Amino acid sequence: SVWPLYHHWDLQSSRNKKCNLPHICSTYVFSVSVLAKYENQINVFSDFLDELPDSAEPVWILGQCYDVKTEKSNLLSDISSRLWFTYRKKFSPIGGTGPSSDAGWGCMLRCGQMILAQALVCQHLGREWRWHPESKHPAEYHRILNCFLDKKDSCYSIHQMAQMGVGEGKSVGEWYGPNTVAQVLKKLAVFDDWNSLAVYVSMDNTVVIEDISDSPFRPLSHAHSYISPSWRPLLLLVPLRLGINNINPVYIQALKECFKIPQSCGVLGGKPNLAYYFIGLIGEELIYLDPHTTQSALDAEQGSYVDDLGYHCQRSPHRMKITSLDPSVALGFFCKTEEDFDSWCDLVQKEVLKKRNLRMFELVEKHPSHWPPFVPPTKPEVQTTGAEFIESTDKLFESEEEFEILNV
Repeated sequence: SVWPLYHHWDLQSSRNKKCNLPHICSTYVFSVSVLAKYENQINVFSDFLDELPDSAEPVWILGQCYDVKTEKSNLLSDISSRLWFTYRKKFSPIGGTGPSSDAGWGCMLRCGQMILAQALVCQHLGREWRWHPESKHPAEYHRILNCFLDKKDSCYSIHQMAQMGVGEGKSVGEWYGPNTVAQVLKKLAVFDDWNSLAVYVSMDNTVVIEDISDSPFRPLSHAHSYISPSWRPLLLLVPLRLGINNINPVYIQALKECFKIPQSCGVLGGKPNLAYYFIGLIGEELIYLDPHTTQSALDAEQGSYVDDLGYHCQRSPHRMKITSLDPSVALGFFCKTEEDFDSWCDLVQKEVLKKRNLRMFELVEKHPSHWPPFVPPTKPEVQTTGAEFIESTDKLFESEEEFEILNV
């Protein structure tokens, strides 16, 4: 097979270069070219063999339930249809003179891209949409991908996110936590006219219904037929710290319920300095997409169709015991319509916040009177992509290291 040949040649390279083995050399060249194109599918080879257990436990993926014994192909199709963003190398230097790879520091930014991309897929293509390698996909799909290309003029590129993060107190090349990347997504979204997505980030473990339902999140225009006169599609992010050094077991059941809600958009989290995008669960294990694979940046023209094989993970899904989760997380939910948001509020009250003294977060009707007025991010008067305003040191919220610890 290609894999053993690749490693055999790599280990024996100095000796083999002196051999006159044209048939092996031609196979080697072919092998390397295949590996270069499909690097993301066979890197970390041992993880590729990690199969889902043949369990009677239901599998939940972003609000949809599967029986692994009878619906495994549908389950794996759902997982591989999620947009998968990983480390990239050989892109144009960030800021002109900065890093040309995010390997080692950009994993939480990539997870932030994934959770936002999931919201955009639901907005434009629907939760039931599925990706197939050989199928022709709609123009909206390729336009979504273009939003995340590793170029400075893509609205959610690693360049834009890293530079916008400077305004949140993070140097380019510094590791982010879930709360910081949520703030970055909120600020970048105001420059994205095509999607007209509202991004709300909760404060002090509290989601305020009034702040979402009132005018700041109403449509700025009616460019899209699916946007009602009174609602913009909403990505709701809830940064939390569910313990001190480890996740407090009292929150585990509520966290599980979040993956069962139809509006689920996943969870940002992981382990210290190791970020994952969690998309579901089976039993006591979380299922996640792992950004820790380095691929070469695509040299695609803005607005063109994208070679998308490297943006979908076709390995068996990674799993992690929920008790191993770092307590710093950000919950994500997508509400395309106001009815979706109303339904989310009802489900959260009934399923996630049902134990009053063990709540992960609060859901309140009115803006607390002792809080400063709610001010959503707005686009500056000057035409810009957003990243030019990184000189600002004005922070709306503190970093994730200063979360309020939830008491039980």
